[in-house]
Amino acid sequence: MKEFNIIITGVGGQGVLTLTNVITWSALKEGLDVKASELHGLAQRSGAIACHVRFGNRIYSPLVLEGKADLIFGLEPLEALRSCYFGSRNRTIFLVNTHRVIPSSIFITKEEYPSLSYIVKALRPFSDKVITLDASEVAKNGTGDVVMANMYMLGYACAKNLIQLKKESILDGMKEVIPERHIKSNIRILNLGFKAK
Repeated sequence: MKEFNIIITGVGGQGVLTLTNVITWSALKEGLDVKASELHGLAQRSGAIACHVRFGNRIYSPLVLEGKADLIFGLEPLEALRSCYFGSRNRTIFLVNTHRVIPSSIFITKEEYPSLSYIVKALRPFSDKVITLDASEVAKNGTGDVVMANMYMLGYACAKNLIQLKKESILDGMKEVIPERHIKSNIRILNLGFKAK
């Protein structure tokens, strides 16, 4: 594997950093060279947060260049749209959670939050493959906690071969990152992602 480039974007409290760390550890478990970086502002106050993860045989920089993402996890739809410039039509897959968490910037600038159909249409020039799923609803129904939507999306991505990591590595990565008291529920949600149609 020469390289695989991921952007993970959302707002504070959605588990963006947890998903980043699980992926990072999973890639390390497979003996890959991994680099990761986080770029955020008011993440603790519903502010935007974006993380970059790159892995492969030899990786020199943690940052994904514009147009070079292979997979973009949009834990929040508008934040997925704001990361569109990392996409390119023939290379990038967008995996977007449809559950809206209104970012603080919307309140500050008094913008109108766009519809999901508008967001998907706006992403089309940046990717031939935009996948939407209500990961938050699945997580809420499965555990009562919408935060675990991140693990559902990871399970889905792995099952559909959107990410080049093995399930066993992901499970090992989860054990490194997620507190023991939460590991069983997170694994349950991950498995629901694997079973998704």
